[in-house]
Amino acid sequence: MSYQALYRKYRPISFKEIIGQDHIVNTLSNQVKANKIVHAYLFCGSRGTGKTSTAKIFAKSINCEDSANGSPCGKCETCIAMDDACNMDIVEIDAASNNRVDEIRDIREKVKFTPIKGKYKIYIIDEVHMLTDSAYNALLKTLEEPPKHIVFILATTEPHKLPATILSRCLRFDFSLISIEILSDHLKNIFKLENIEFDEESIKVIANAGEGSVRDTLSIADSAVAYCNGKLTLDKVLDILGLNDNETLVEATESLFKKDLGKCLEIIDKVYKQGKNMSVFAKNLSVHFRNLLVIKTCKNPNKILNLPNNIFEKFETQANSLNTKELMEAMKIFGNIESELKYALSPKILIETAFVSFILGDNVKKN
Repeated sequence: MSYQALYRKYRPISFKEIIGQDHIVNTLSNQVKANKIVHAYLFCGSRGTGKTSTAKIFAKSINCEDSANGSPCGKCETCIAMDDACNMDIVEIDAASNNRVDEIRDIREKVKFTPIKGKYKIYIIDEVHMLTDSAYNALLKTLEEPPKHIVFILATTEPHKLPATILSRCLRFDFSLISIEILSDHLKNIFKLENIEFDEESIKVIANAGEGSVRDTLSIADSAVAYCNGKLTLDKVLDILGLNDNETLVEATESLFKKDLGKCLEIIDKVYKQGKNMSVFAKNLSVHFRNLLVIKTCKNPNKILNLPNNIFEKFETQANSLNTKELMEAMKIFGNIESELKYALSPKILIETAFVSFILGDNVKKN
């Protein structure tokens, strides 16, 4: 049997399996239980936060013959029929590649037909912001006067691009990014089921790298597991991600704030010769400065950062020795060069210039 990627293998099939979106799951479940289904929904949010998965589960729920707490039972004849890829009651459309008015007009013609198995026929239109203006106009007509058996679920990462006329006709749900803590727990559960060995630090690094996206987190986890041969360690995870270890970040920060330019240039050269991505190095530094600022200014900083205790204590020691204004200046300088690094012919020189700019400060401007 061929290997199945983790994000596909562990894709939610019921509302209780969707993580980090309780406000949405509870509302949709209540609508199913109360049988108060509206004709159009809009799911907004960053990639990998569960929009499409939730849409599919909701589509099955409103047609399920024996819905359990608002979630599909997965056992009735309708649920089984809807799991079939050839099922015609749930129609998925990718607006990125089907964005012309002709495709939407085709929908307008087909909505007249009643569902084959369930009570509702559901159209899930992904990346709906990619539709053309004429396609929006065609869709608007259908949204204004939909047949009673039709439900539209529109999904988008960029709701601000949708016309107000479309937005006003949909029940909107905003999917939030998933916290590092929830992603970490999710990874641990999956790794235990897969019999994969791991340490706490490697889990936190993968969850951080996922940046709030379940799909991205599991894709990174897949790569890390393959590279580590089933036993995850921090060093190997850092290697696969091209990230810099905490020791390097602490050392670079210490040299920077001590105004030791020579030592800073040595550290940059070491990172460069290790084959690390210099753009990632700059981003890691920006994040590190931000973490230090959180430690200096917040009452319960590790509730925000969610770092392992040994790493947090190391960061806390460094944060207490630094000046808040200088930290903010460092964040500003290294944050500003992130976009420039994408197009820089020599990212290393650009990062070196940022170090020089911070250390010499006004002296650079005067000369």
